[in-house]
Amino acid sequence: MSKRAVILLSGGMDSAVVLACMKRDGFECIALSFDYGQRHRVELDCARRVAATFGVVEHLVQTLDLRAVGASALTADIPVPKDGGGESADGKIPITYVPARNTLFLSYALALAEARGSRDIALGVNAVDYSGYPDCRPEFIEAFRKLANLATRVGVEAAARGEVGFKIHTPLIALSKCEIVKLGESLGVDFSMTTSCYDPRPDGSACTRCDACVLRARGFAQARG
Repeated sequence: MSKRAVILLSGGMDSAVVLACMKRDGFECIALSFDYGQRHRVELDCARRVAATFGVVEHLVQTLDLRAVGASALTADIPVPKDGGGESADGKIPITYVPARNTLFLSYALALAEARGSRDIALGVNAVDYSGYPDCRPEFIEAFRKLANLATRVGVEAAARGEVGFKIHTPLIALSKCEIVKLGESLGVDFSMTTSCYDPRPDGSACTRCDACVLRARGFAQARG
């Protein structure tokens, strides 16, 4: 019987590499993307291309309007910071943080996994992200794994039988952008299908100046060096 996993697929480079990792490891993959009112909605087109390329068995794009919540440069009329170093300063959480986004996304992924007979969920959080975003940190991932196994029928019944319940896979958790680029290339990821920009131009091309663009460019430069 094939293993099945739900992959959070944003259309960015990290989630594309995660999908490639899970396919390499023998999983039958269900991709889950969100149209949440993000200003960089062009990423959804990228997610569709990546999902098709890797032959997922199902790709869901769910609407979750986080513009009503606001308080983020990605979902509200707040300027996206430009021309910075690509990393948060003084440990401050950047304005591009979207309140509780990964908690919401993982909760939906958990529901989908339980409904589809999967105990495996994967996402592309990594060392660069968790330097600034609280919902990308290893402590959060472990806390959510515990919640998943306490709050679901599958988790409770698995525990009663002495089995492992839900697993949260984060294959990039300790990697730099440079290492992610190298891993993706070794797995055949076509990064031209992905986008990282937080504030794309009207034609969908990258601004090249936001933190996400800076980090992406640096990762490729280091990988080529």
